[in-house]
Amino acid sequence: MLSRRTFLQALAQPKSRPNVVIVFLDDSGYADFHPFGNPAYSTPNVERLASEGCRFTNFYVPQAVCSASRSALLSGCFPGRTKIFGAHGPRARGLDPSFATMGQVFQSAGYKTAVFGKWHIGDQPDTRPPARGFDESCGLMYSNDMWEFHPQNPRAYAKYPLEFWENGQVKIPRVTPEHQPNLTTWYTEHAVDFIGRQKKNPFLLYVPHNMPHVPLFVSEKFRGKSGQGLYADVMMELDWSVGEIAKALRKNGVADNTIFLMTSDNGPWTSYGNHAGKTPFREAKGTSFDGGTRSACIVRYPGRIKAGAVSSRMWSTIDVMPTLANLVGAELPKNEIDGRNVWDLISGRPGAKIPHEYYAFSTNSNFEGVISGDGKWKLHVPHNYRVLVTAGHDGSAGKYAQASIGLSLFDMENDPHETTNVLEKYPDVAKRMQGYAEDHRARFYQKAGGA
Repeated sequence: MLSRRTFLQALAQPKSRPNVVIVFLDDSGYADFHPFGNPAYSTPNVERLASEGCRFTNFYVPQAVCSASRSALLSGCFPGRTKIFGAHGPRARGLDPSFATMGQVFQSAGYKTAVFGKWHIGDQPDTRPPARGFDESCGLMYSNDMWEFHPQNPRAYAKYPLEFWENGQVKIPRVTPEHQPNLTTWYTEHAVDFIGRQKKNPFLLYVPHNMPHVPLFVSEKFRGKSGQGLYADVMMELDWSVGEIAKALRKNGVADNTIFLMTSDNGPWTSYGNHAGKTPFREAKGTSFDGGTRSACIVRYPGRIKAGAVSSRMWSTIDVMPTLANLVGAELPKNEIDGRNVWDLISGRPGAKIPHEYYAFSTNSNFEGVISGDGKWKLHVPHNYRVLVTAGHDGSAGKYAQASIGLSLFDMENDPHETTNVLEKYPDVAKRMQGYAEDHRARFYQKAGGA
């Protein structure tokens, strides 16, 4: 039994706040890693992460395009609120500073913060990482294909050399094909070094990899290693990166006090054929179907999340920031956000209440539908979308055609591939879902002139 003095001393000690690591991949397909899929290459480090944490099968992004998805993760807001749509090019204004980022929220709570990787939510002095709550940073300000070697628009991007930034300064003024194979390694090395230096401080580490967004590049240590082509080599290197970060957490004695989340900004860019990932769901990146918006997700938090668990409970990137803020004792930003604290759902608490009536989906500035907060029903409002006609090969883009969908209701429990419209079969559900859609459109799109 503790003495009264020891007991009082224990009470006086501040509780150790958990560290947070977020690995955010670019265009990774839902089935690109074991155990979500069964690819022909090995991904032992992601498998280990899943065995030590929980695998979430119904995790969504609100828009399946780069800037919009990253903005939602870091701000906790729907794209309709922030007006961050699509993929921004060089020198773009990006996320308005009136919307706080996760970095600012954690920084205000005394955390050391770092982002190593693709930023893509602002390329101006007041919208780059140092001004948005990150003590340390390195990487590209936008996608790695926005350069002079772009397969379709080389002239447009040649006006702005692709730059590699580090801590607010341009370190490489012109990124070339000789630099790109190092990106995954550089981000990983920075992450490992950061963990080693900050092990005695609570920290937020955000690692948004450029890969496997095209153009694909891999370091020499993984070139040809898979025996399954370049895309598989890239995925094995990303798996290695996850392993190196996890190893650094263990080596520095902070693994058991770290929340480790891994997911992707959207589904695969299937236009690139053998340079794209796989999804079992309908369509892919750039659409509001699940092939674009449902991402594989793993969360590891020893002692708080059951190891080896699998959860079908619904949540989204907009919930990440408010949920983590609650766990670390940080105050939410003063600006309004759309995400909610869903820790009870993530941790599997029996009887946990769903805080959302719905989540909304969009593509660029077009509002396209909603899914119920429990993930059972999905409503598409009438909209056009792209369908792949011919896939590209070895880095060349394929061809799309335009298709359209009318007002459609899908039973996601029995029809996760969105094949059968049950609008007339469930009129009461359809009416409720249409009400959510009309509410979201009225709040975020009509005044702004969106569809």
